[in-house]
Amino acid sequence: MKIQTYSNHIRFYPWHHFVYYPVLIAFLAGSIYFACTTNDQLIWIFISVCFIFLFCLAFMLRQHYALILQNRIVRLELRYRYFTLTGKRLEEFEYKLNDDQIFALRFAPDDEILDLIDDTIKNNLSGNAIKKAIVHWKADYNRV
Repeated sequence: MKIQTYSNHIRFYPWHHFVYYPVLIAFLAGSIYFACTTNDQLIWIFISVCFIFLFCLAFMLRQHYALILQNRIVRLELRYRYFTLTGKRLEEFEYKLNDDQIFALRFAPDDEILDLIDDTIKNNLSGNAIKKAIVHWKADYNRV
């Protein structure tokens, strides 16, 4: 497995990104074409609207449930790691960290995370800045 870094941490699901969406876009383009070139415009406009609806619905649903669950798990992981390293609860000051910061901190290894948390709270680092500050990237190959 390829070593995960900042530059390659984005993940694609091939069947969804490279099969389902291109086929749906092709059908949508075809239905729009027929809506513009045939006498049965009303039915082809309706079919086009259905494809647009399917596209939007698929995009929203594929991410919604998985991302909500993933976000909860990342928060729990960070709380557990912080408690394991310090014996203190992260919840005491977790409200000072936004989602972007919490999600970026998951890539930090145990020997860097405490300093990064302190630096993030003091300097209000963005998630992108946190990721760039990580020296030894802790890969997350199991996320959605």
